[in-house]
Amino acid sequence: MLDFRNISVHYGHQDVLTNVTFRVNKGDRIGIVGPNGSGKSTLFRIVLGELSTDTGELVIEGSPRIGWTRQNPAPDTPDETLLAYALRGIPGLSEMEAEMQALESDLADPAKMKRYGELQATFEHLGGYDIETRVKVALGGLGFSVEEFSKPFASFSGGWRMRAELSRVLASKPDLLLLDEPSNYLDLPAVDWLQKYLKAYDGTLLLISHDRYLLRTLTSIIVEVDAGTATRYEGGLDWYLTEREVRYEHLKAAKANQDHHREQLQRFVDRFRAQATKASQAQSRQKIIDKLDEERIVLPKRYTQSGRLRLAEPPPSGIEMFRCEKLGFSYDGERFVFRGLDFNISRGDKVALIGYNGLGKTTLMRILAGTRQPTEGKAVLGHNVVPGYLSQEFAETIPPDVSVYRNAKNAWDAHGGGPEKVFRNQLGAFGFDENDVEKPAGVLSGGEKIRLAFLRLFLTAPNFLLLDEPTTHLDLDGRRLLQDALQKYKGTILLVSHDIDFVRATATSILEITRDGIRSYPGGYDYYCEKKAAEAATVARRDAEAQRTSAPGARSAPGDPDAAGQTLSKKELRQQRAAERAKIAPKVKELKKRIETAEKKIDELQAALDAASAELFNPTPATDFAEANRKVRTLQFEIDRYTADWEAASLELEELTAS
Repeated sequence: MLDFRNISVHYGHQDVLTNVTFRVNKGDRIGIVGPNGSGKSTLFRIVLGELSTDTGELVIEGSPRIGWTRQNPAPDTPDETLLAYALRGIPGLSEMEAEMQALESDLADPAKMKRYGELQATFEHLGGYDIETRVKVALGGLGFSVEEFSKPFASFSGGWRMRAELSRVLASKPDLLLLDEPSNYLDLPAVDWLQKYLKAYDGTLLLISHDRYLLRTLTSIIVEVDAGTATRYEGGLDWYLTEREVRYEHLKAAKANQDHHREQLQRFVDRFRAQATKASQAQSRQKIIDKLDEERIVLPKRYTQSGRLRLAEPPPSGIEMFRCEKLGFSYDGERFVFRGLDFNISRGDKVALIGYNGLGKTTLMRILAGTRQPTEGKAVLGHNVVPGYLSQEFAETIPPDVSVYRNAKNAWDAHGGGPEKVFRNQLGAFGFDENDVEKPAGVLSGGEKIRLAFLRLFLTAPNFLLLDEPTTHLDLDGRRLLQDALQKYKGTILLVSHDIDFVRATATSILEITRDGIRSYPGGYDYYCEKKAAEAATVARRDAEAQRTSAPGARSAPGDPDAAGQTLSKKELRQQRAAERAKIAPKVKELKKRIETAEKKIDELQAALDAASAELFNPTPATDFAEANRKVRTLQFEIDRYTADWEAASLELEELTAS
């Protein structure tokens, strides 16, 4: 379908792509990865005809319909609605429909009848008859409410416009789909929906992303763009991550040999170029050096820019880090972003806050950080709690023309400062050596910027990290670096992220915020998904049961006809119900056993929790606070788990015996 042949692109003196050659076959599902600024988006611009190559060519076979998201989507007219905008995803479809409607008035004319047939076949092939359904499904999956479909497209913010643009492209069912970081403007539920939608897409997919969840579940081939080259790996993300290390070791060895050979040649040239008897030999070796320079092996940027991120031990604090009671916030005093929130966070918790955009996740983080005050209710930090807030705009808050050293030193001095040696050790702990400290912040990569942001954050000695979309500017390796650091961190974390793999690996509990309030799930992301699936199944069963019992003939009263239309006597009805009870008796017995076991375990665990809590509140010199606190959290988790099981079994028993 696409054939990249020796393509090179240069911006000024910068070589973005050099002799890039690879092929995209029809039906391929390719993930395009690499450090920020390596040229991934340049490949898309070449495919779309927005950028010409300096050398080489791109061959596009056939005439595939290409779907891609524009960076600045805008309506045709100021009053164009969201739905109308999204329906324009297939160029010419509305004009085709209008022509068909015009022809319908005179189909007796053979020429018009033929034209109508041609248009109808094309219209059906493009999915014109169900385009509105697909658009509405996509809009709903990406977080738009039905009420918003009729709102003017121009009234939405930039992030929501990008969602509309994405829904428009997805619903158009193109032959070739180009997606450049599609999850950047999405919240976590929308990312999950997008993954399921793209899983069913049967065209050719090219996906630029740093989201490991999307790459792992949607792509079967990886193309790595780095150091001006593009390397195709015939396998998925996990195979690529393993194979690239093997290739790198071979590349590093080849580079070492090349550098050694060049040094030997250069020493000969430097020593003998001025001697007449050796001049020709020196010139010959210089030609070899020049050829080696043209074919110089360049190590991937992700290795030359690798670093470390070691988070310091958090200062001590009380057990309760944060508590809110009936918390509400409104910008205008009338329309509330959220209201009536009740939850608390304990020391050592690592919590992911999830929910659709617009429900106040960032506002809630700012209230916890103290940069906003609640409109109503209480928001209380615990004893000796020092919050450290990393906002979504952290990259923009770092002065680009100020050096790494001065950026960090200003934060260090603002919070009391200390010995220069201690400060230098902090720089080293976050991966900045003597070669890095004088770099202007504006030239740093995404991973380097987040290391600098965390360095400035930790110079304030926080013990409660508030991280709002910390992975947005990070590539695959930067996300892994941050993930590893947070897993080892012994403090308390509340984070918002649309990266499902990052949340799955980092969070030990979930807070879900909805329009109805906030709910805690005392387990990781997989536990949360299991609970949501179980809740959805329960609702589906309840709806099905309600539909069954409300249907004509669903229940037979004495003298009423049964399903076969026969009238049952009272005796026959009693026998029928006895048979039904006998049929469900084993299940009823099993559910009662589950309920009894859960109640017994809850009582035992609650007694153990009371004893563990008493030890914390009345400590002795021998009390191990870390172990006691871990025990309290474990017991609370077990209580929540058995309570959830009790609730599920009780609800199922109630539904079973009521039928």
